[in-house]
Parts: sequence; C-alpha cells; structure tokens
Amino acid sequence: MTDKPIDPAAAQSTITARGGWSSDFTTRTSAPPVYMTTAFDIESLEQLDSVVGGQEKGYIYTRDGNPNHEAFASDVAQLEGAESGVVTASGMGALTAVLMAMVKSGDHVLAARVLYGRTGQLLNHLANSFGLQVTYFDLDDLAALKAAITSKTKLCIVESISNPLLEVADLPEIVGILGAIPLLVDNTFATPCLLKPIEHGATLVWHSVSKYLNGHGDVMAGVVVGPDSLMRRIRAMSSLYGVNANPFESWLANRGLRTLPLRMARVSQTANSVAQFLSAQPQVSRVIYPGLADHPHYERARRLLPDGCSGMLAFDLPGGRGAVDCLFRTLSDRIPFSPTLADARTTLSYPTGTSHKFMTTAERAACGITDGLVRLSIGLEDPADLQRELGEALAKLI
Repeated sequence: MTDKPIDPAAAQSTITARGGWSSDFTTRTSAPPVYMTTAFDIESLEQLDSVVGGQEKGYIYTRDGNPNHEAFASDVAQLEGAESGVVTASGMGALTAVLMAMVKSGDHVLAARVLYGRTGQLLNHLANSFGLQVTYFDLDDLAALKAAITSKTKLCIVESISNPLLEVADLPEIVGILGAIPLLVDNTFATPCLLKPIEHGATLVWHSVSKYLNGHGDVMAGVVVGPDSLMRRIRAMSSLYGVNANPFESWLANRGLRTLPLRMARVSQTANSVAQFLSAQPQVSRVIYPGLADHPHYERARRLLPDGCSGMLAFDLPGGRGAVDCLFRTLSDRIPFSPTLADARTTLSYPTGTSHKFMTTAERAACGITDGLVRLSIGLEDPADLQRELGEALAKLI
C-alpha cells in the first residue's frame, strides 16, 4: 500500500477523487491481493525508462502487464516446467496471440483432426481470409503427419487429450517427426497434474483456464507457457490485439489453482468408475474414456497418463438427438446441460450443438462425433450419487 496524504484544506471533490488509499504497513497479506487497476503511477521519466527497459521491476498499463497476470502465469509455467507464461482473456485469446506471434500469410500449420471446434474454426478462418495453409492429420496416422511437413511448416497443434473424443496424442512420437518445428499442445483436459507436454518435447503448452486450472466455473481466461524468447513475442501480440486477461479473473484462477492436484486426482478416479458403470448400461452404445481397456489409446494413456486420465468422458446414445434431449431434460436439476466443462459440479454437454456446431455434418462424422454423442464432465460429487442419477435417467430412454 502507498500512503497518499491529502491536504486537509482540500475541497470535498478533491478528497473523494484522490481517496481510497491506506497508510503504508509492514505486515504481509496472508492471501495475494488483487491489483484491480488500469495503470500504475510513475514517479518520473527516468523511472519510466527504467521500467520499460527492464532495469526496474514495475508495471505501466494493465493491458501490457499486471502483478496478478504475472503471478498466475508464473505458477502455471512452474507446474508445466516452462520458463514463463502469458495469461489472456480466454483460451481462444491465448491461441490467437500464439498464432499472431508465430505465423504469417503463406505459412503452413499442421493440426490434429479432432480438436476443440473453435480451434478448427479459427484456423479455417485464417486459411480462408489471410492465406494461412492448414493441414489436418489423424493422430493414428503419423506417416501422414510426416508427409504433410513442408518448408513452410511453422507450427503443429494438438490436444494432449482431445475434445470431445478423448484421443491421446503420442507426444514423443509427434515431436520426433516434427524435429525443429514447434509443437503447441492444448493441455486443458489433462493439466500438468496428469501430463507435462514439455517433458515430452513440446515447445508451448496452452490452457483454457476457465476449465480445470480454475475449476469453479466462474472465470474466463487462457494461458500459454513456454520459452522466454517466444513468450516475449506472444505477450506483445496479446497486448497489441487486446486479448489480455483481467486482474480479478487472474486472481480467481490462481485461487482455483491451489486445489488443482486434489481435484484432478478426484475427478480422474470418479470418471473411471462412472465410465465403467456406463459401459454396462444397455441404453449406451459406446463409452469413450482413455482409462477403459477398449479405448483405442488405452496403452498410450497408460504410458503417458499413469496418474489418471482426467474427468472427461463421452458416450453415445443410439437414439440420437431425441435421446440426448430426453436425458438432458431428465437430469436438468441434478446434472445440468452446460456448454462448458471442468466445473466443481458434474455437467453434460452436446458437442454437435455446442463446441463442434461450426463443423459440417460430414466433418463431424469424419471425426466420430455423432448426433447421439454426449460429453460428461465429472465433478466432485460422490461417485455413487452420479451413477444412481445417470442410471435413473438412462432407464427412462427404454
């Protein structure tokens, strides 16, 4: 805190305009403070030059940097084993800053075929409007990945665990094929508690902070971490394009981060039991979870995700959209349909109508996203309660 004395003879308007400050104190706050300020006061032009030049630790304008931004990004970078990070207004804001920093018109980007729908939508937009070349590849056809690399390939994008089909990317194999080409990994579903992509050779790791890192359904933010040299460029693009985070959102996200290891262990354990339960239900035609032995990437998951496969799973209802609608209506007061994930409560989502609605029917079919696909985000409830509620709702589909 800074003591800013006000002349006792000042007018009321001056007192109110300049108030709000407490006297300096020496005791340290037991919880991190929120620096909810647009800008930071500068004592002199000399100090301005010193802060801008990096000789003095300080901040100037919150779009360019804020202590809450730095605290959260630094914590995530440490968890992921990265040098530094940048926090943004959303997960898509983080991706935008990365792309603006690393590619230009005419460059080539490789991307996994099954991705969060908006990731593909942004790549397609840049391809159609700005001449970015984009090639999609199947995670199970790495020969096609190798064949797609050109002299113009500047970046490869994958998800550690894909949305919504829970594919597990074989990061060491992909890195071995890419060589010096940077790999950007969306680690939202796994988090660094279950998988650290940088340990497997990834260059950059990116999260939708709104999901597991925060974990309470009340934050909209994104973060990307990696080497300092790239972070400087990405931070500059974040400021230039105005996708910087809000200080209070960063503070909330950092508060949520305190319980991340406990939450990831709990949701992984519960998801595994719920996935096994759903596999035994006659109303369900397919359950998708990397922890199940029938998942095509089960052995890969055991190798890369030994501490759990996260709290996300998906399942198919053969009755299609009608069956999904019936399930959602039945569960609405207990397990709600909410187009997000990784809240403290369990939620349902419908990829065809939300996260992947921007894809054509043919594109969704090629990825295995059916009209009967339900995504289930496991929360912190008792597993027995979730199984009972799901079982009762599924019974009404017969």
